[in-house]
Amino acid sequence: MFPDLLREKLAGLVDLTPEQIQLLQTHYELLKRWNRVLNLTAIDSLEEAVERHYCESLFLAAHLGQGPLRIADIGSGAGFPGIPVAVLRADCTVTLIESHARKAVFLREATRKLRNVRVLAKRAEEVAEQEGFERFDCAVSRAVSYKHLGRVLNSLAKTVDLLTGGEAPPGDLCFTWNAPVPLPWGKQRFLTVGVSCETTC
Repeated sequence: MFPDLLREKLAGLVDLTPEQIQLLQTHYELLKRWNRVLNLTAIDSLEEAVERHYCESLFLAAHLGQGPLRIADIGSGAGFPGIPVAVLRADCTVTLIESHARKAVFLREATRKLRNVRVLAKRAEEVAEQEGFERFDCAVSRAVSYKHLGRVLNSLAKTVDLLTGGEAPPGDLCFTWNAPVPLPWGKQRFLTVGVSCETTC
């Protein structure tokens, strides 16, 4: 059911190998089990979970720049968009940043078979402030407020790819924003991409 629905909704948009689909299905099954005791997601419909969690994350992953990028997923929660990004872009390294300790435990369990993923059980501000920290090539996030992101984006990455609603990014984030790309599923869902303009701010 999960594989067929995923293929159907991604048809013509993103091509997945059987191995990638299996990794995503394994994550979904683990998410369902853990969600009974840990509030990872309010979405309980398979179709909505496939669209909002996996398809949107994979759409973002397919629009990332080329090359072996170092990617930070800010406020990863249940692993979105970071885990689908890591599955589709095995050439990239993905750091899941999640301050909630129990969610970080879930993320570690969920990424055991993904060698290109690490989990940091810290606030994004702590990551940005740690000694010897190197900036990421790209930050990704969804369902994290612009107010929270504004405190860390310029410190963390040169570019940012956000899964957003209709709200436009505030002008004080010191990023140059491309026109939002509507997501193929539902209304008022967008991929919003920004490039740091810190050198001119």
